[in-house]
Amino acid sequence: MKLTLEDIGRLAGVSRSTVSRVINNQPNVHDDVRANVLEVIERTGYAPNAAARSLVSGRSGVIGLVIPSRVHAIFEDPYFSRLIQGISAASNSSGNMLSLFLFQSAEEETDLYPRVVKAGFLDGLIVTATRMGDPLLASLTGSDLPVVIVGRPDTGGVSYVDVDNHDGGVKAAVHLYELGHRKIGLLGAPVSTTAGLDRLNGFVQGLATCGMALDPKLRVDGDFSESGGYEAMQKLAKQRPDAVFAASDTMAFGALRALQEHGISVPQDMAIVGFDGMPASEKSIPALTTIRQPVAETGTRAVQVLNDLISGAASAPVVEILPVELVVRQSTDSTAPALGGRR
Repeated sequence: MKLTLEDIGRLAGVSRSTVSRVINNQPNVHDDVRANVLEVIERTGYAPNAAARSLVSGRSGVIGLVIPSRVHAIFEDPYFSRLIQGISAASNSSGNMLSLFLFQSAEEETDLYPRVVKAGFLDGLIVTATRMGDPLLASLTGSDLPVVIVGRPDTGGVSYVDVDNHDGGVKAAVHLYELGHRKIGLLGAPVSTTAGLDRLNGFVQGLATCGMALDPKLRVDGDFSESGGYEAMQKLAKQRPDAVFAASDTMAFGALRALQEHGISVPQDMAIVGFDGMPASEKSIPALTTIRQPVAETGTRAVQVLNDLISGAASAPVVEILPVELVVRQSTDSTAPALGGRR
């Protein structure tokens, strides 16, 4: 038989309203009474009705995660699987339910605001993979709903959690320069994303600190996919750079495949640095030197920031930038171990 508030009150020797105040962590309850009610709840395994709690507290206990429609390879891209794992784990540990919103078209995204935001069943929202000038972001951040972006938005006044993409680009450039390379190229990510733009700018700055400039002939932009990296390297290989920074590990994997077809040896003929630090980077042939970013931790921090905004413990905008690190492996150093690498 499912227990009710009245049942808990009877077992604890208090009124139904007192039990309700304890469950919703409201004041005006003596400590000994609160402890007694909580002991009864724990002993009986009572689970409060979520709908009833939301009426009292004004919260549903549900947070949303939006991944825009253009992310077609969400279940193939290891970045998103790790990010969702971090967000899901943090949601579970904080007692929230996570609702995932995936879209097949821009029209479905446009419909998000009236269907989801105004419906009032979400306490807050996490949005990822935004592009610059995204109208979805503008509509969401203009509401009273707490919102946290994963990645740097191109507008101010918005809470977000990101990694230091700029510093990652700097680290990649300096590492290749210090290895003695002077004809250094770039497989760039879309500059319509702040991640792609920040990695590009960091790379250019890193070269500048070494007294170099990025030769436009040695830059080919693609996207974050393996096929994009493969096609970009097919073009860049004709210029025969002696080292390349790929804006993502997945792009680097495609580049390695293209170089193998061209008979170009890595790192003897061309060194490669990726970005992400995905587990597959340890097992590629050769093992990939990469800029490792804390993907799961980014998701965890996004949930924590959102919970702070929901509870009032913080006020927007909250900005957190997590550090990245260079992991050196065989694709830039033939003496480095194939697995694990050295830092």
